[in-house]
Amino acid sequence: MDWEIVIGLETHVQLSTASKIFSDSSTQYGALPNTQAGVVDMALPGTLPVMNRGAVERAIQFGLAVNATIAPVSVFARKNYFYPDLPKNYQISQFDLPILQGGSLTFFVGENETTVNLTRAHLEEDAGKSLHENFTGPHGESSTGIDLNRAGTPLLEIVTEPEMRSAAEAVAYARALHGLVVWLGICDGNMQEGSFRCDANVSVRRKGDNKLGTRTEIKNVNSFRFLERAILYEARRQIEVLEDGGTIVQETRLYDSDRDETRSMRTKEDAHDYRYFPDPDLPPLVVDSGWVDRVRANMPELPAARRGRFQTELGLTAYDAAQLTMQRSTADYFEEIVQHLPQGSAKPAANWVLGELAAALNRDDLDITQSPVSAQQMAALITRIVDGTISNKIARDVFAAMWEGEHNRDADAIIEARGLKQITDTKAIEAMVDQVLADHPAIVDEYRSGKDKAFNSLVGQVMRAARGKANPQQVTNILREKLDS
Repeated sequence: MDWEIVIGLETHVQLSTASKIFSDSSTQYGALPNTQAGVVDMALPGTLPVMNRGAVERAIQFGLAVNATIAPVSVFARKNYFYPDLPKNYQISQFDLPILQGGSLTFFVGENETTVNLTRAHLEEDAGKSLHENFTGPHGESSTGIDLNRAGTPLLEIVTEPEMRSAAEAVAYARALHGLVVWLGICDGNMQEGSFRCDANVSVRRKGDNKLGTRTEIKNVNSFRFLERAILYEARRQIEVLEDGGTIVQETRLYDSDRDETRSMRTKEDAHDYRYFPDPDLPPLVVDSGWVDRVRANMPELPAARRGRFQTELGLTAYDAAQLTMQRSTADYFEEIVQHLPQGSAKPAANWVLGELAAALNRDDLDITQSPVSAQQMAALITRIVDGTISNKIARDVFAAMWEGEHNRDADAIIEARGLKQITDTKAIEAMVDQVLADHPAIVDEYRSGKDKAFNSLVGQVMRAARGKANPQQVTNILREKLDS
């Protein structure tokens, strides 16, 4: 508890262009090794890079979404390092003059709203991939294969300020960023395919100390769960080293999910180690105001705008609105439900989308676009809750039947076939209440002697007598009236 964690994230977002950032080679995932590496990607002599306009426009979209400063002129640089899967022995990136500077992202950590400021976002090309498994040399020795299909894939690297103070906050930021880039359509967000990868810069310091500690970088974490576990492990490791009198080495580390630990990969390089200099083959990238305006005109409604609309027009809380707009597909699904509901029914719709529906999707590992229950079918179910035909408890059973495909997922047909209509007849409920009071005088005496829990017991007895079909609010009101009269 004497230590504070300091976290900054660098996220590599693969842009959703059909071709690479400096060539016309395909970016399609899953092709046979080295079948999507053209002469530019392989750095054959005499080849020259040509900027992909679509990659620039996607970067502009992101900049507009986070209120970043879009540079009227940005410059590409050569970042020099020597890996077998980097054909040119340098990576084309941006250094001193990136396309985006500043900006911020607001999101929720639990029910608390927070904002993380961005340092910059820059365009760059991806490297190829080294494959270390299932390769042997001419004499049967272990070998490494090189696949250059990813070489030249367009990336937007988004860098935060070191403002996050917990692994949970870092994961919430990463989820919000993931939701935003998918919402905009600038990235497919597929973490298993490497479309969204996070590097976590982690350091620790004594609470109250304003000086940042020595950081380590955990490289290429490709799931939110692993990101949280990697940060927690690395923070514990650093604290143990410092408390034992040691020092932290600035280095790049790898997270091993099987052992739930980070391991040293190499000493962390500083900027001067990469010998950045402007790429002589690429002119400065000029983005004028007219280009920005054209991109802005084709932008979808942003999550923040839809959050605000859900609050002002539908009366949702800031938290519910934020959860519903984490993904564009969820927001669209919810809004379609509301269109088929009586006015003023947005809150129960939000509860069902974020509750029962989300749990079922998570259980079956489905995206909301794959939901077997359509938005219109869900609206039919929620309508029957709102109009008092069924209770929330019974609705859960109806939803389970709809999920399994019973009666073509028709809520009314399931309610009718199972005889689940809620009892709302006041005289019928009064008769059941009178019978319960007569059958359980001891519980009645407990309630009248001040034991509030006895009231819940009586409610349960009435609902049992009604086989769960009585309107719970009516039961509560009638029972309380009779007990207190």
